[in-house]
Amino acid sequence: MAGQSQTGQPILIVGPSWVGDMVMAQTLFSILAKKFPESPVEVLAPAWSEPLLQRMKEVSATVVMPVGHGELSLPAFWQLAQKLRSRRYRAAYILPNSFKSAVIPMLAGIPRRIGWRGEMRFGLLNDIRLLDEQRYPLMVQRFAALAYPAGQSLPQTLPQPCLQVETQRVPELMARFGLDLSRPVLALCPGAEFGPAKRWPESHYQSVAEVMIKRGWQVWIMGSDNDKEVGEAICGRLKASGLISNGHISTGHVSTGKGQAQVVNLAGRTELADAIDLLSCASLVVTNDSGLMHIAAALGRPLVAIYGSTSPAFTPPLGKRVETVAITVDCGPCFERECPLQHLKCLNELSPELVLAAIDRLAEPLPVPLN
Repeated sequence: MAGQSQTGQPILIVGPSWVGDMVMAQTLFSILAKKFPESPVEVLAPAWSEPLLQRMKEVSATVVMPVGHGELSLPAFWQLAQKLRSRRYRAAYILPNSFKSAVIPMLAGIPRRIGWRGEMRFGLLNDIRLLDEQRYPLMVQRFAALAYPAGQSLPQTLPQPCLQVETQRVPELMARFGLDLSRPVLALCPGAEFGPAKRWPESHYQSVAEVMIKRGWQVWIMGSDNDKEVGEAICGRLKASGLISNGHISTGHVSTGKGQAQVVNLAGRTELADAIDLLSCASLVVTNDSGLMHIAAALGRPLVAIYGSTSPAFTPPLGKRVETVAITVDCGPCFERECPLQHLKCLNELSPELVLAAIDRLAEPLPVPLN
């Protein structure tokens, strides 16, 4: 990644371990870059996040976390800390609340180490904050507050995440995956790394896809390796419905038989950088509360975000053309990975009609439905 022109002491940020959280952390990066324009912003983060951080103009460099999520290796931490010591950071901002995340900045001798109290991190942090959840109900506010003195009010408007697109890569991606932009693109993101309590049912995604295909749209299903199965299931449902004549599933496509795919399953076929650039081409995105939801919002895409066990009152997508869809249930939001009551009412009873209504509000005027 190309460095920036700042010449002052750099700032180290210990970044989150989840895609969506890392996107929201860009708000903090932006605030710090404005407050300390002479200081490069460097992010200590898992290796997977490098392609994402490379799309944030505020980030000067990525330092790869030497161990995986949940692991603790003091020898590895000590080795990295000695390398970081020579960078003479002015401050470190520790975003995760874990004990582990605060160890490296302390070992590296960074003079100011700022973060929320979390897992009893006395001694590791020397600017330790006590979280007032009522004052900072949103995760993005909790990140941003670390840039200001304790107790200082936040600005009324915070900078929103904004990812850069490598437009020169788009033609190659189109050719590689057999895509075209002759029709508006509905991107479906039916996965969620957190767990099944955030995944809207496949049958509901199928219903939305069918309506939009009839309106003249094409559908791209996007996600990670873990989402390949749900992508294939949605494709199988669309094929079985009879909506797509001569439909077939081979290289991830459900096609018309005329050479142009109506549905393309990209889940598990793209790298993170590919997904960012392809999502930038979407006319509209429908997604669970997931990392791709936050990426789509940071790309400025019209977005319908579906919430089940979690809540938009904590981690909403930070975009200007966004509709969040959720229903009230007596057991939620529970913030559990799996439904404790095994009925998943919060998602099963969230109808496709609610999502289609949100699409209509975002996408007007829509193409005339095909006869």
